[in-house]
Amino acid sequence: MMNGWGNMMGGWGYGGYGSGGYGMMGMAGMGMHLIFLIGIIILGIYLFRRNASYTHNGGGGKHAAIDILRERYARGEIDSAEYQSRKLDLESN
Repeated sequence: MMNGWGNMMGGWGYGGYGSGGYGMMGMAGMGMHLIFLIGIIILGIYLFRRNASYTHNGGGGKHAAIDILRERYARGEIDSAEYQSRKLDLESN
């Protein structure tokens, strides 16, 4: 005989544990998936910001210094002799 819920267990699913018989185990699994997803998002943000700051800061050493030297020469802050001297010094390191 049915009690109006569609099964003999009082309408609480399989075996009376709710949500297909997994109960708290199903919620723990969802929680672990959520933590994993949040971790992936945080890792992505970290890698994006790290790459953006590396690109913004010139990306490295000798080439950035030579670019700055060229800019100073183009603005007239240093003369040709000083430019050549500093450029040789930077390229020798």
